[in-house]
Amino acid sequence: MNVYLKLKSFYHLALAWLGNLIYRNPSRKLFVLGVTGTKGKSTVLELINAMLESAGKKTALLSSIRIKISLDSDKNTSGNTMPGRFFIQRFLRRAADAGCKFALIEVTSQGVLQHRHRFIKWDAALVTNIAPEHIEAHGSFENYLKAKTDFFNEASKSKQQPLFFINKEMSQQEYFIEACHGKGIQYFFSRDDFVREELGKSYDLETKKDRRLVSDWLMADFNLENAAAATAVAKVIGISWPVIKQTLESFKGVSGRLEYVQKKPFGAVIDYAHTPDSLEKVYQHLKVKNLKLKTKLLCVLGSAGGGRDKWKRPLMGKIAAQYCDYIVLTDEDPYDENSFKIISEIKSGITDAGFPAPNLFEVLNRREAIKKAISLAKKNDVVVMTGKGSEPWLHLAKGKKIPWNEKEVVEGILKSASVNSGQF
Repeated sequence: MNVYLKLKSFYHLALAWLGNLIYRNPSRKLFVLGVTGTKGKSTVLELINAMLESAGKKTALLSSIRIKISLDSDKNTSGNTMPGRFFIQRFLRRAADAGCKFALIEVTSQGVLQHRHRFIKWDAALVTNIAPEHIEAHGSFENYLKAKTDFFNEASKSKQQPLFFINKEMSQQEYFIEACHGKGIQYFFSRDDFVREELGKSYDLETKKDRRLVSDWLMADFNLENAAAATAVAKVIGISWPVIKQTLESFKGVSGRLEYVQKKPFGAVIDYAHTPDSLEKVYQHLKVKNLKLKTKLLCVLGSAGGGRDKWKRPLMGKIAAQYCDYIVLTDEDPYDENSFKIISEIKSGITDAGFPAPNLFEVLNRREAIKKAISLAKKNDVVVMTGKGSEPWLHLAKGKKIPWNEKEVVEGILKSASVNSGQF
């Protein structure tokens, strides 16, 4: 590590230490759970929060979606899932002063690099799954994985008996087990165990009646994994199965995560998927869910983060070519990179896969791209917009950002199309 990087690392470490000092070590008064991983962090946190609230517990929540302390909740508009400069310690102090018993925090790899997880008394740590992401920021997948396991390493030093929750279906589980250093108690969860041991006890999932009891969001494979993680935590901290079951039945999902803006006459879905793995999971779910209707899948696709993770662009294009009937390529968050270059790199994966050229469109303006995809939709089709989810900004060159609400944009286009053409 060169001198500049060492100084930068020390600077962030000093800020974390100073924040804890200024706000008087607030985490010692709370049960603090950190959730890390590549996908599903926000959903797992929201589900755990819902289970705790259903059990009458007072909670605080910090995620990419919102900042919640007891009954007060605001969108996270900082543009940072794990904000720095004393933010987390201030959040924990406010939570403790408000009488919260649980603080739930989304832990990111880049937050770990900047020591934002330090000087917090972690009672529990959970990893959802690991897939390649932020490779260019970290230098390699190995470095990215190390940042994730460093969080477990820090949690192992926090309390006498920390709790660790590990997805036993991920191939990297041994790295997280090793990072616990034999301390605390390790719990393992998996999608298959959850379906067999939890859902299987309460539902006959082969009957349509019971499937209706399990909400739409839960029937997606990746949300079954999220539910397995949340249920594992809830059971260990003493929430009864009837409360967990009731929460699973009533939970409506998370804003911007497999969220249906409308279901008829055709579906319009927004999702945050911004990695190849998460994109494929969303497409697979929508294809399987609508298989009997022989629907067409119309996809609005960009690639988040200009200047970052360029490796994934052709791969995401290839995945879209595999599952989508129509593809509209558009802007996402280009930052200082040329938008046409980003789109061309996604397009290379689409054309290499032999996707029919007449079904591929390039519309730089995201609003117009969504409008184009919706204009192509017929009865029973599904239009899916990925990459933005509930994010509140579009990030452009030279630090410029403009307000963005994907759901409101889609709703406005659907309403306008209905009024002007009578098509819907």
